Amino acid sequence: MHVTTFDRSALVRGRIAVCLLFLLSGMAIGTWTARIPSIKQDLGLSDGRFGIALLGIAAGAICGMQVVGRLVDRYGSVRVMTPMAFAQSAVLVLPACMPDLVGLTAALFVFGAVHGVLDVAMNANGVEVERAAGRPMMSSFHAVFSIGGFLGATGGGLLAHASLGPAATFAAVAAVIAALALWAARWALTVPPQAPAGNGPDGPDGPDGAPGTGGGRTGALLLGVLAFCCMIGEGAAADWSSVYLREDLGSSSGFAPAAYAAFSVMMTAGRLAGDRLAARLGPVLLVRACGALAAAGLGLALLAGHEIAAVIGFGCFGAGLSCIVPQVFSAAGRHDPARAGRALARVASLGYVGFLTGPVLIGGVAELVGLPRALAVPALLALFVAVAAAALRPRPFTK
Repeated sequence: MHVTTFDRSALVRGRIAVCLLFLLSGMAIGTWTARIPSIKQDLGLSDGRFGIALLGIAAGAICGMQVVGRLVDRYGSVRVMTPMAFAQSAVLVLPACMPDLVGLTAALFVFGAVHGVLDVAMNANGVEVERAAGRPMMSSFHAVFSIGGFLGATGGGLLAHASLGPAATFAAVAAVIAALALWAARWALTVPPQAPAGNGPDGPDGPDGAPGTGGGRTGALLLGVLAFCCMIGEGAAADWSSVYLREDLGSSSGFAPAAYAAFSVMMTAGRLAGDRLAARLGPVLLVRACGALAAAGLGLALLAGHEIAAVIGFGCFGAGLSCIVPQVFSAAGRHDPARAGRALARVASLGYVGFLTGPVLIGGVAELVGLPRALAVPALLALFVAVAAAALRPRPFTK
């Protein structure tokens, strides 16, 4: 496989460009999340009706991911992600301008579609940058997304505290996003689209015909299942960790959110360390260790029966999940550069479905057997990921 050679300065600029895209994408989501209460109140929507509007984001993201793969493979990641980064700035303002539920749902569908397309394209470019550099970088990119989400939520909250309405908040953040998009566009690493690595519509399943390394349909499907399993855990932690501490362990309403806070902090910290760990351990051993840590951490949270132990357990759960999805994305995109967009789109779509359906799945199981036993499902799925980690054995980085 031939990979275009770049000088060190181009690689540094390219890495910064990918970080900027992950940052602005996280900022858009975080800012929107921070202003949800105001928009819901301004439109007078009940929880149920507002939930319908939120489905627009999910539907848009999944629809966008269905078309972006072929665009990335045909035209290159930069020619897709650059206009989508500017579009992310524009569509952020739309939800604040809608007069009713129908308009809000449509605006969120467009927001989700742009976000989904940008997500796949910037991950594809991230794979190209780390392949050109010859070392893992994907975990740090995903860490920057988490940082962007934190900055967006914090900034949105501060602007709300300053009595700015959602429209003014979104416009201010949109200006920052547009500036970041312009910077990223100037520094992005452009890799020409390459010919498929092997025969068949999607290239080979793996080196020497081995299945499950992320190149063909079978490999991408298995990697997508792993992403699905992990993101079920992320969604479950986001929506149910505080409920578990409050209702099952009897913690105070002020202390209950500490579980998700620990999960988020440790996930970000794990991703910041993930590239060094991947270089030292390799993706298979790293994912096996992370899956085991995630299962053990959530198991501790469920079996100890104490709120402090539960917070520690959810922190370990976040640390364990932190490196898995970045390694899955990297494995999906590395094998056949000509089909990286399609592989990443399949994996991202399945992962996103897991994130959306995870809380619903946990809620349904909790109705039958109680929340503690329902939360054992993500722990078992993390254990499955550890067992199936051999699916992440991609070709080595080559220059």
